Amino acid sequence: MTRVRSLLSALSAVLLISTVAACGSGGDDAPKNVSAKTAALGTLTPGVIKVAVQPYAPYTSVKGDKIVGLDGDILNYAAKQLGLQVEPEVTDFAGMLAGVQSRRVDITIGGVAWSADRQKQGLFTDPPYYSPPAMAVRSGKTYRTVDDLKGLDLGTVEGYVWVKSIQSVPGAELHAYPDANGVFDDLGAGRVDVGFLDPLLIIAAQKERPELKIKTEYLTPPTAAQVKAKPAYAYFQPYQTGFYLPKKATKLEQAISAQIDAMYANGEMAKLVKKYGGDPEQFLEPAADVATARRGVDRPENWTAPSVAASQ
Repeated sequence: MTRVRSLLSALSAVLLISTVAACGSGGDDAPKNVSAKTAALGTLTPGVIKVAVQPYAPYTSVKGDKIVGLDGDILNYAAKQLGLQVEPEVTDFAGMLAGVQSRRVDITIGGVAWSADRQKQGLFTDPPYYSPPAMAVRSGKTYRTVDDLKGLDLGTVEGYVWVKSIQSVPGAELHAYPDANGVFDDLGAGRVDVGFLDPLLIIAAQKERPELKIKTEYLTPPTAAQVKAKPAYAYFQPYQTGFYLPKKATKLEQAISAQIDAMYANGEMAKLVKKYGGDPEQFLEPAADVATARRGVDRPENWTAPSVAASQ
């Protein structure tokens, strides 16, 4: 979800995080008797990991003082192993990124896409999962390739990775919405032909809103030649997600990455993906280009991306 907002939006979001943080747990609520190992992780408050999160079920939701959803469950598992208390701070997507980049929070989660540009301003953990190029389409319609999308009305959420891709499709009309509900509403009403959204959102909408009569399809990734001709088509390929942290939070990033890798190996990651309706073979197996994208950028040249196959 490579989402871009205006400077004004980002600044407003920072203020929103500041307000929410001021209303959250203060120093008196900080954990007592924090171990030296946990304190060495360098979180803003020792023993607490402050998480900027946008309500984005089934990836992230906040219930009471708990984060739930796929990303939430992954972080909660890792935090427990590291002795950290999770403290959510609700904002929008611009606020998630701005909160990390200004170090007002320790981390943000929720399907954040790794990109070479974004990693310049923050740190990414190893990918907790890989997001396949999912499409919400009306029942009875079939679209398989990028060429099938030519001349269609294509919807997504403002700032998502697919905005640039859609704008590069010949004859296609971009429909950008504040949130996924707008995409689903117009798709069901026939004002949009295809909605590009994160796959678990589409799977959940199929169950929760059967009246829309939509289904999930996966786009055949564009070829290398197509991406070379139209670089924005790269966002029609599967992408790797990551938890996003401030540039200076190297110890925390490394510790959480180690937990993510362990979850691939012990089966916990596959179990959580299945819990939310995902297919581990699609979510936990990187495509060849995705598996090597970070080599020499923010990972060593010999880095191996985590996968369930490599863990077996």
